[in-house]
Amino acid sequence: MLDIGCGTGRVAAALAERGSRVWGVEPSSEMAALARDRISTVKVAPAEQLPFKDGWFERAVMVLVIHLLDRPQAFAEAHRVLGPEGRLVVATFDPAHFERYWLNRFFPSLEAIDRERFPEPPALREELESAGFSPVRLTALAQRAEIGREEAIERVRGRFISPLQLLDVEELEAGLERMEAELPEQNEYGLEWVIAVGYR
Repeated sequence: MLDIGCGTGRVAAALAERGSRVWGVEPSSEMAALARDRISTVKVAPAEQLPFKDGWFERAVMVLVIHLLDRPQAFAEAHRVLGPEGRLVVATFDPAHFERYWLNRFFPSLEAIDRERFPEPPALREELESAGFSPVRLTALAQRAEIGREEAIERVRGRFISPLQLLDVEELEAGLERMEAELPEQNEYGLEWVIAVGYR
């Protein structure tokens, strides 16, 4: 298996624990170093230029990364490195997620930032089909999660999601002030996913 844009290696390690032989690829050398603490088989490279032979893998995954990529090129590369009957699984946020995201009330620009970067499900299907995947199956998945007040504030201070890194300093500081004043001890929130499976 290939974990494309593996980040710190969380997904790759989970796959390895379940018995898969896993490689990770990550463009950030700092992230790749963290991933190597979990699995040793990590290469530093962009998703758009995978350093592997044609048909090398049986399966590939892209988890919460396609909004950061040149998708047509990255999908074409995933198609290239998959062998016959290979499959690519893409897990990304459904645009419906953004209108209900729990941090929106503190940071009003978040929804617009993410909507510009994440594809609508029909567009995602079309992009995967253009890269050679057929059929492409889409599945919606909803999750509930919970986070404590202090952890939430600390994560936001560290800009734990990429749209927070795109906010101007004034909006970030104002939102943090509101969180410190208004956030309850426990916070339940939803995650709305689209899971796309492309067959080679």
